[in-house]
Amino acid sequence: MKKFYYLLLVVVALSSGLQSCDNGKTYAEMKEDEADAINSYINQNDIKVISEAEFAAQDSTNLADNEYVLLEESGVYMHVSYRGNGKEVLSDGSYDIIARFVEVALQTRSEMFEAGDTLMANMHILNPDYYIEGEDFKLTISDGSYSASFTRSDNYSMYGRYGTVAVPSGWLIPLRYLKPSRTSRSDQQARVKLIVPHSEGTSTAQQYVYPCYYEIAYNLY
Repeated sequence: MKKFYYLLLVVVALSSGLQSCDNGKTYAEMKEDEADAINSYINQNDIKVISEAEFAAQDSTNLADNEYVLLEESGVYMHVSYRGNGKEVLSDGSYDIIARFVEVALQTRSEMFEAGDTLMANMHILNPDYYIEGEDFKLTISDGSYSASFTRSDNYSMYGRYGTVAVPSGWLIPLRYLKPSRTSRSDQQARVKLIVPHSEGTSTAQQYVYPCYYEIAYNLY
């Protein structure tokens, strides 16, 4: 009898988990929906997508308006607004970084948010002179591998919202190309715009399979 009871609990748990996956859609179907949402955003905003080869051939890393490079391995689309005024790209070592950002959902998740909703409303860089608060994290680079952990833990932090100190990998990818520095001037902070698929996003994005748009400014401190 006990074995039957435990088996019943397992079946119920599995059924609930499957039903919670976006009304029964398979993971492959959810990925297709995500790709459609990304392509829709690109088309609606007249974004010109360039290859990594075209990006590498340019004299300047800073890109023209609405020009994004598709980073094939990660699926992240990156627009470099300003590379930064540091001497060089960060090398192996540890760095304290503050990131100011906006995070916008590109796909509706019923009963959670609508496409276009700002998910972290307390972070702003849409106006470069209007900074409210930043997100601190410790970055470690070792043999070309990037990892980072958030250091804030209040309710209004990324940790407070998503329940993990791990910095989304999509946030770290741009640091391979930027030259952040210590500066109090907002116009000298390294800045990017990103379209980040779920696989490189937050823990919730990975769980529910949706992409986000980010604007991020990086500053060393």
